[in-house]
Amino acid sequence: MTKILLSLMLLALSLQAKEIYATFNVEAKHHADLAFTATGIVDKVNADVASVVKKGDVLVSLENSDFKASLAIARTVLKYAKRDYGRQVEVRKLVDAAKFDQYAFKYEQAKAQLDYHQALYEKTLLRAPFDGVIYAKSVEAGDAVSGAMIRTVMKIQSLRERKLILSVDQKYWRVLKPGLTFRYSVDGDATVYTGKISKVYPYADNANRKIRAEIEAKDFTPGLFGDGYIILPDAK
Repeated sequence: MTKILLSLMLLALSLQAKEIYATFNVEAKHHADLAFTATGIVDKVNADVASVVKKGDVLVSLENSDFKASLAIARTVLKYAKRDYGRQVEVRKLVDAAKFDQYAFKYEQAKAQLDYHQALYEKTLLRAPFDGVIYAKSVEAGDAVSGAMIRTVMKIQSLRERKLILSVDQKYWRVLKPGLTFRYSVDGDATVYTGKISKVYPYADNANRKIRAEIEAKDFTPGLFGDGYIILPDAK
């Protein structure tokens, strides 16, 4: 009983600390592993490691002449189906309802076919999902890719936006909240930085008894390590 009371007293004292020590790793705020879901031969590679890209940029394309031809045919079919439908609309009162519906159906079907072939064509293009920088590439022109065996061909991360993933002793779970100030330094940099906790993860890691939290930051190299102190509200 005495040991339990002593443990509770020590815990209470530790929770009254004005600063909480925490370590962290730097990660990109956004990152993604990019892969094709289509099968084909790589035709062009438009980006390399360290390339800065914009959302929607085509990074890699497969040989897709057959998809382009199918898309062109679908556009032509829609063009004439739309014309026929337009003519029927003009004389709708004079046309049998069933016949009019046939033209309407062909027009709607042509639109759906164009969307379908457009979607197939888009699968041959690997686009950047957000503004960022390429940090890994494992594909060259002439390589074969398979939609049945998906593999990462490029990796992208946000250009400047970073997040610090803090590890904090679980005994501080009651006082750890978004909005608390974190003063820290990054390994190899003597500068002291300040940030605010933006997110506290809603669980404690069973393996190391730590709770994780996030701080938004910029320009640090992902993978770096650092440490610092979370300032509690009653600290002066």
